[in-house]
Amino acid sequence: MFCRKDPDGLRTRALLLYCEATAGSVPSAAKTLVWGPGLEANIVLPARFFYIQAVDSSGKNLTTSPGEKTFEVKIVSPAEQFTRIWIQVLDRHDGSFLVRYRMYATYTDLHIHILLKNKHVAKSPFILKGTVYHEGCDCPQPNGAVWETHMHCPRSFPQIDRDLSRYATVDLDLNSREIPQRFGQRQSLCHYTVKDNKVYVKTFGEHVGFRIFMDAILLSLTRKVKLPDLEFFVNLGDWPLEKRKPTEKIHPIFSWCGSNNTRDIVMPTYDLTESVLETMGRVSLDMMSVQANTGPPWPDKNATAFWRGRDSRQERLELVKLSRSHPNMLDAAFTNFFFFKHDESLYGPLVKHVSFFDFFKYKYQINIDGTVAAYRMPYLLAGDSVVLKQDSAYYEHFYSELRPWEHYIPIRADLGDLLERIKWARDHDEEARKIALAGQQFARNHLMGDSIFCYYYKLFEGYARLQVTEPKVRKDMVLVEQPADDLFPCYCHRKRVRNTLQDALCSSGLLYSSKLPTSFLAKIHLKVRCVTFRGMYKQKWSIVFINMFSFVFN
Repeated sequence: MFCRKDPDGLRTRALLLYCEATAGSVPSAAKTLVWGPGLEANIVLPARFFYIQAVDSSGKNLTTSPGEKTFEVKIVSPAEQFTRIWIQVLDRHDGSFLVRYRMYATYTDLHIHILLKNKHVAKSPFILKGTVYHEGCDCPQPNGAVWETHMHCPRSFPQIDRDLSRYATVDLDLNSREIPQRFGQRQSLCHYTVKDNKVYVKTFGEHVGFRIFMDAILLSLTRKVKLPDLEFFVNLGDWPLEKRKPTEKIHPIFSWCGSNNTRDIVMPTYDLTESVLETMGRVSLDMMSVQANTGPPWPDKNATAFWRGRDSRQERLELVKLSRSHPNMLDAAFTNFFFFKHDESLYGPLVKHVSFFDFFKYKYQINIDGTVAAYRMPYLLAGDSVVLKQDSAYYEHFYSELRPWEHYIPIRADLGDLLERIKWARDHDEEARKIALAGQQFARNHLMGDSIFCYYYKLFEGYARLQVTEPKVRKDMVLVEQPADDLFPCYCHRKRVRNTLQDALCSSGLLYSSKLPTSFLAKIHLKVRCVTFRGMYKQKWSIVFINMFSFVFN
């Protein structure tokens, strides 16, 4: 074979340089890092998750994607032939991956295998020992402090401390009379009582459909941990309600949004809450899916500020007008007219809806209030564009922990400095990039599902401590039923039954479906020995698995 001469070794040196440059882009199975709440059996979430950080053989973290199919993840239970678990490996395009999985049944001793070219990664297989409950399993941890430890909840949340500090005590009997009188006719309210970890509710007002979001988080939380008995009112509307001054008598109203001029107790928004509960369910936009859909790399993004939305605020009209005057800096348009239909000729035409994930084709994302705070803020932060956030009197539960110029670029409420801020970001590209990454990291650390559950629990726990009267199931309250889980029911080892034999069996992990006569129990000594046999029986057209035990009588 004829080969060209390479007297100066140019091709050889070029090949060596290429090899040196690309050597660090190959992940090492031994060096790669794996961590996260989805590797712990006691952390029950609708969609569990953990992280993989690709690391090369020299110990350096990869900062670009090694390929979305780099890692293979399998989750199995040795006790089961099949596991009903949906797994997704999401490439975050920064050298790391988010692995999420949703369980549709409860299993024992889950084994999580993480493979790189058929080699186990880090300490794979990771074994979740004992019973691993799925989201639908009603098996609350009876000790709240233990649950907090399992969940790694922070000791406090600044917004909760601020909101609850306004109340020395909470008189539930007084509130049950006064709050409906003040707000029940003109507003949409829910009056909730949690008693013995059961949820009861009474609604006030005409438009109470949003109650489904509050019902859902309360039912999900009470399946995971025993809540203290408590009684409270939830505002189902957009605007916070309690406008009295701190020096006046104020009523505790739980709302999804707060403002500088009101005194409501702020919860995570219904939008963020639902996205947590329905991750890998009926929602497509959630805090995990965003991380895998951040658009092109920073250098390849369009250096234009971007916004889409509806006409729910005057400043949004001004934003669209500004975009028309400066299309080279700003792309802002309405996708729907509702509040200012008479101005459609001035601020139209309407444009087609854009996938939220396509927002991240642009470097600069504008977050501007709608009727209240724009509930898209968590998802904008989770992307890798920099957020330009309008100064606002409205806030979500986490705004007090955000820092301007660290997590986002601030803009005036009247948008008077917006063009100046866009120009600054263009002229300071590296600094803008750092702000984008800091905002992204904030979202990953503070706005994922485990953090949202912790926030709700800490809020309810803190509020319950202020109560000076007994929470009651009031007149006309109805029980909010846990959803049926007939197809793949779980048997909670924490729910002990009164029958002595059943107590013994439950302590060994058995749900015993019949009772023996007390006289019979008094005459025998019972030893329970678990055998590795699983049987099944049909009940109401469902297949229910039960542990079969052998009994040895003395």
